[in-house]
Amino acid sequence: MTFTYVPIASILTSTLDQERLLGPYRPGLAACGAVCGDPQQPARWSTPVFFLLTGGTEAATLAAWQAYRERHPRAGLLLLAHPTHNALPAALETLARAQQEGAPGRIVYLNGPQDAAGWQALRTAQADFAAWEKLNATRLGLVGKPSEWLVASSPSPEAIRAVWGPQVVPLELETLLAQFDTLAAPDLAEALADLTRGVQVIAEPDARALEDAARVYVALAALARAQGLDALTLRCFDLVLRRKTTGCYALARLTETGLISGCEGDLVSTLAMLWTALLLEQTPWMANPARVNAARNALVLAHCTVVRTLTRQHSLRSHFESGQGVGLQGTLPTGPVTLVRLGGTDLRSLWLAEGTLIPTAQDEALCRTQAEIELNPPYTVTELLAHPLGNHLVLIRGQHAERLRAWHRTFIGTA
Repeated sequence: MTFTYVPIASILTSTLDQERLLGPYRPGLAACGAVCGDPQQPARWSTPVFFLLTGGTEAATLAAWQAYRERHPRAGLLLLAHPTHNALPAALETLARAQQEGAPGRIVYLNGPQDAAGWQALRTAQADFAAWEKLNATRLGLVGKPSEWLVASSPSPEAIRAVWGPQVVPLELETLLAQFDTLAAPDLAEALADLTRGVQVIAEPDARALEDAARVYVALAALARAQGLDALTLRCFDLVLRRKTTGCYALARLTETGLISGCEGDLVSTLAMLWTALLLEQTPWMANPARVNAARNALVLAHCTVVRTLTRQHSLRSHFESGQGVGLQGTLPTGPVTLVRLGGTDLRSLWLAEGTLIPTAQDEALCRTQAEIELNPPYTVTELLAHPLGNHLVLIRGQHAERLRAWHRTFIGTA
């Protein structure tokens, strides 16, 4: 990933001395994908890191950062400091001022040009700040209102914008249904072929159910394109009630293509999916915590949709609660995972747990795709029961709690 670094030195530092300070660091910056930015052209910068070469640079750094923020008003402040010429004291003073103004920021300290850990910290920090900028540029569609049972998971669009960055775009479900009703069989051929490709078993769904599932996908994809959405969440149960079909396939396929799509109009869980996807470049899965086993410190997640690329194999079933439409029953591979939940009255609360996904026996009394996770100490299911932030959890492959917590502390922990 290419990004910009902007070297800043005090007015007392000659051009020759600036190059003497910067030169040893140029190879490491290039290896990180950093390109030197023209201090006079902030419009051309890409998620900049301000490299403080000397002390006395606090005001100049803040001015350069504010110039960048004219185009990216909520951009954070990423500073790079080195061990000499009072660079670190200047970075501390500069970040303190930015944080006084409520802006997120971070200092990466390089203990010399050969500091491998420092260069890795810079790569991580740049990816963190890039994810923040992408969140702030996101248009998150809310197709229909959140489902009535999401009593702790229905924040206002204003709260999501203020704390996390995405712009929520409310859309009437009627718009989707009108598109659904006008689609003809030829419009569905590609989606229908994709729906049935690579399937292990087609159980309950008949030809009409398959066609209607494809119809939802085509209609929802068209709506997303027309509205310029980067992510969405759908009040999907109304499709069951009003068209006897489901959005399970549509939401899975859209997520597969990079347009994160959540169920039930759940903005909070869709936001968690979007965050983890942007930051970790992982495909998330949203599901219900259906069972817990305190003795084994384990829980079972279940839902009727899953991104097919996350599974070892998948089948087409009916939607569990209604028996209608098409649900996806997938088998997720075992291995390390991280569970995520956002919430709280101000959307600043975070619950994380790392664990291991273990072999899971299919249970017909639960939603179609199921996964059992044994949590790693110190994470416990009793804590989940005692202080829940809401229903749905988001699962991602690998163990990422430390990275997610550090990001959250930088960007959400500050107002």
